[in-house]
Amino acid sequence: MARIAIGSDHAGYELKTFLATLLSDEGHDMNDLGTDSNESVDYPMFCAAVGREVRDGVADLGIVIGGSGQGEQLAANKVRGVRAALCNDLYTARMARAHNDANVLSMGARIVGTGLAEEIVRLFLATEFEGGRHARRVDQITELEEQF
Repeated sequence: MARIAIGSDHAGYELKTFLATLLSDEGHDMNDLGTDSNESVDYPMFCAAVGREVRDGVADLGIVIGGSGQGEQLAANKVRGVRAALCNDLYTARMARAHNDANVLSMGARIVGTGLAEEIVRLFLATEFEGGRHARRVDQITELEEQF
């Protein structure tokens, strides 16, 4: 079972709550970092909090959810060491983990329903990083992050 940090804005609140409950019921250690309602909020602080949990080793993986997932992915990726991937389908969820060693999953609640979101999360959690030539590329991304 994984330690998972999860956060969202108001548009992702209901999907976040659904997934946090589902994953907790399955035995994952969930840390819900907010938001706590459908009231309009700005997402960057919630996504950065998820990213910091992953960076600091408090969480193994993170999940951020918004309307489209785009801004949430961008905000999480501002935390050094985070590789957040926007995955609103199964293929990108698998490839994000297998080839990019993504450690934060971003999704759009206005794009995916609960059923697809559940499948995406399960696939993201189950997929292992393949390493090999992909490790070299992830290392190059890390080097870029350290340069700038």
